[in-house]
Amino acid sequence: MIAHHVLFWLKADITPEQKIAFRESLETLNDIEVIDLFHIGTPAPIERAVVDTTYTFSLLISFEDLEAHNVYQTHPLHQAFLDEFKVFFEKVVIYDSVDN
Repeated sequence: MIAHHVLFWLKADITPEQKIAFRESLETLNDIEVIDLFHIGTPAPIERAVVDTTYTFSLLISFEDLEAHNVYQTHPLHQAFLDEFKVFFEKVVIYDSVDN
């Protein structure tokens, strides 16, 4: 299994309507057939020194294997999301992990 966790920090001048459009576009990624697990979130109201709550959205998805991950990366829905919304990103951090 490959876990793909993406944290998005959106620019400060993003409007509420743009934030909604961003989330709706993220949701379309769930239509990519190689995704096993799909979760969109925002920071939980947990106050602990080790918890980062500075991001705007979290996307957590999993794939069966590296081949499925690679299909996702080049999938037209993923590319369309990036083409339209990458201008909204202030920062993006991705954590990919594999079970051994």
